[in-house]
Amino acid sequence: MFVSDFRKEFYEVVQSQRVLLFVASDVDALCACKILQALFQCDHVPYTLVPVSGWQELETAFLEHKEQFHYFILINCGANVDLLDILQPDEDTIFFVCDTHRPVNVVNVYNDTQIKLLIKQDDDLEVPAYDDLFRDEEEDEEHSGNESDEGSEPSEKRTRLEEEIVERTMKRRQRREWEARSVSRTEHVAPALGKSSMSPSCPMSDGLGSRAPRDILFDYEQYEYHGTSSAMLMFDLAWMMSKDLSDMLWWAIVGLTDQWVQDKITQMKYVTDVGVLQRHVSRHSHRHQDEEHALSVDCMRISFEYDLRLALYQHWSLHDSLCNTCYTAARFKLWSLHGQKRLQEFLADVGLPLKQVKQKFQSMDISLKENLREMIEESANKFGMKDMRIQTFSIHFGFKHKFLASDVVFATMALMESPEKDGSGTDNFIQALDSLSRSNLDKLYHGLELAKQQLRATQQTIASCLCTNLIISQGPFLYCSLMEGTPDVMLFSKPASLSLLSRHLLKSFVCWTKNRRCKLLPLVMAAPLSVEQGTVTMVGIPPETDSSDKKNFFGRAFEKAAESTNSRTMHNHFDLSVIELKAEDRSKFLDALVSLLS
Repeated sequence: MFVSDFRKEFYEVVQSQRVLLFVASDVDALCACKILQALFQCDHVPYTLVPVSGWQELETAFLEHKEQFHYFILINCGANVDLLDILQPDEDTIFFVCDTHRPVNVVNVYNDTQIKLLIKQDDDLEVPAYDDLFRDEEEDEEHSGNESDEGSEPSEKRTRLEEEIVERTMKRRQRREWEARSVSRTEHVAPALGKSSMSPSCPMSDGLGSRAPRDILFDYEQYEYHGTSSAMLMFDLAWMMSKDLSDMLWWAIVGLTDQWVQDKITQMKYVTDVGVLQRHVSRHSHRHQDEEHALSVDCMRISFEYDLRLALYQHWSLHDSLCNTCYTAARFKLWSLHGQKRLQEFLADVGLPLKQVKQKFQSMDISLKENLREMIEESANKFGMKDMRIQTFSIHFGFKHKFLASDVVFATMALMESPEKDGSGTDNFIQALDSLSRSNLDKLYHGLELAKQQLRATQQTIASCLCTNLIISQGPFLYCSLMEGTPDVMLFSKPASLSLLSRHLLKSFVCWTKNRRCKLLPLVMAAPLSVEQGTVTMVGIPPETDSSDKKNFFGRAFEKAAESTNSRTMHNHFDLSVIELKAEDRSKFLDALVSLLS
């Protein structure tokens, strides 16, 4: 069920308990976790933190700890599956789920006893009505035969159904039966998604009562997308309790920026949420402007600004940032000689000498840096880059350290998915979590260096894929596979890194190709995961169009293709559009996917 009052129904409940936090391995989840940790520390709430990167780790950790805890908080995991079916908890176990993954599983929505959803209800949830999902022929007959008892019947029927909801509605057998319809329906729906933005609200707007529950459920569950940042929701909770510190506000900003960097939300959603946070920034700035520490060495200042859409440029050289930012690299087509020439022309138009551009940004002449943003924006407009500046936030620690929100996102993500051999997943998680604290700036700077390596490797891989024509059209989608032995290939065995590479590759391909049809196609990308086990990671990316609503249909398509071919897959990631697949089964899996989506 949805929690309407986060303070009374969530925080005051767990405040007197010992709780277990399951936190997914993404930057938004880390930021939400930091805010919750600060609140717990303030109120002396005992908790245990367990990082989880997939369903297997979540199940294992729950089995290990379920005897010691009755209250579990899940951050950015758990909303889009039937939690009770997967974890099989005791009847007195309570789950609080704060998750951006959509659609929310209907059993989680209508379970009033064990599942409490910390989700913003003004998001575009479009959950089907209870009576349209949970009905059967016997109840219909009973209803028609007892019209005289209408006053008491609905409440009794609802109570009885709620007691049976877990056993009766979403068993795996029934789920397979519902998915069997996806073959015929996806053939019509999925290709259309490549040409225009689809909304699942359309088929459900009229005549809902006359349709079969499994049809309604299929329409509701067929697309995967993301809702409001979990870090923003946790900050709202802190604000409601008048415990919102500037650090918490910064973590909320970083959580939102992570969604934008990873293309999880639309530009309109990003701008709307930035407006909400901007008001909080103004409030905090006004609150602290008269305090003594406002000009001290230890002060922390958050500012809203229109800044350049260039990755890490204040901690890099301007030239390196231009070459390794997806937005500029794709539009200049920097993998070609012509693109390199256009970059030189652009810098000449801005009026920046190469000697200045190729040294560290901090070392550039102050006279050049004063109006740099305006100069670059003016020239970018001439070169067809209308969105060179974006709404964002920056933070100053004292007089020396300044970071943009996107800088922190890239650094934290690089630390979390670091390929360094001596670090386990948990160690990387702790490093990334620590880097968000202002007392650990050395870890943040280390993350920035790792992020530079990753951005370089991403652009080099994109150039290699485009120049060697590794992207091929499979009909209903584009396909690209990284081979073993490719430079930096191990960087992209992790889901977030591969997803980011895939999105950047698709944007670059759309700018490069002259085939109009290919510009409208989604992308499936594979990268080696384990040579010893013979597995690959595969990710599906929705089409890159101006009207894209960021909804992804590959999660259901992957599941159906694997089922129809008996391919050995593991759907272990919290994002359903990321799977692990045996390399030997790749060809039959792709054939089934082509057949399914054609």
